[in-house]
Amino acid sequence: MENKFPYSNDNKRYHTLNYEYQKKYHSKVFKVSLNLGLTCPNKDGTKGYGGCIYCANGSGDFAGNQEDDLKTQFETVKNTLLKKWPNSKYIAYFQAGTNTYAPLSFLKEKWEEVLTYKDVVGINIATRPDAINQECFNYLIELNKKTDLTIELGLQTIHPKTSKLINRGHDLKCFETMVNRLRKENINVVVHIINGLPYETKEMMIETAKYLNTLDIQGIKIHMLHVLKGTVLAKILQEEGFHLLTKEEYVDIVIAQLRKLRPEIVINRITGDPKEEDLIEPQWLIKKFGVLNEIDKEMVRLDCYQGDEL
Repeated sequence: MENKFPYSNDNKRYHTLNYEYQKKYHSKVFKVSLNLGLTCPNKDGTKGYGGCIYCANGSGDFAGNQEDDLKTQFETVKNTLLKKWPNSKYIAYFQAGTNTYAPLSFLKEKWEEVLTYKDVVGINIATRPDAINQECFNYLIELNKKTDLTIELGLQTIHPKTSKLINRGHDLKCFETMVNRLRKENINVVVHIINGLPYETKEMMIETAKYLNTLDIQGIKIHMLHVLKGTVLAKILQEEGFHLLTKEEYVDIVIAQLRKLRPEIVINRITGDPKEEDLIEPQWLIKKFGVLNEIDKEMVRLDCYQGDEL
């Protein structure tokens, strides 16, 4: 069956990050995940304690070792990738923790350092919508003039009851306000959502995607909820239990979400890849490429595309 989707060079029926990078940089581009050892306002008492219930050690399971300096972290990942893909370019991805939640002098030093590294074409900064103060925001405007800057904001869900349950620590208005402020300054925004949060229905998850489609966002990361050892979520699963999506349910929901998103929105991620040794459930997440293949096959079977239900 012929693929009629315009934002694809590999027969995907959704707008992949790989396609976007190839179009923009005419090269293979990789994100190099970095770890500044930062905490989170939802952990240190500013917004709350304990963090989100699914969080083990802060976001960024595959980020660099915070014991290493930034250059060592970067080179460790880069050298591995170079063996398979020489002549690549790189996005410095500040992933672990809340990466605007530190003194600006410290952040500026780190962000500006990576721009001196060879073949770095941009910076992605993962953070929370309630953790960018005015001083930091002003500097992000300047940084955006120096490089391709993307701010990745965690949202997870639009539903207040779920947000409270997962101890998110900010509301939807806070998120929307920050998206609008960033876009007013022409800073690219990628939003993280999680499918399978406790007690959410398929319809609720689709509503989250439909809401994001109304905003001026450039990308989205779709994660499957996974239960990690040592988290509050693991305790809830053990003591109360809740339904974890099957692989088939997840594939069905993701496709339904994709069909409600503008084709221009870049799908930065469409499943998670937790560390096997930390994962309690669902075990099917370990085979990431199996999930990706199932999404592709089902979209072909349905002959559907990102945005075709708008």
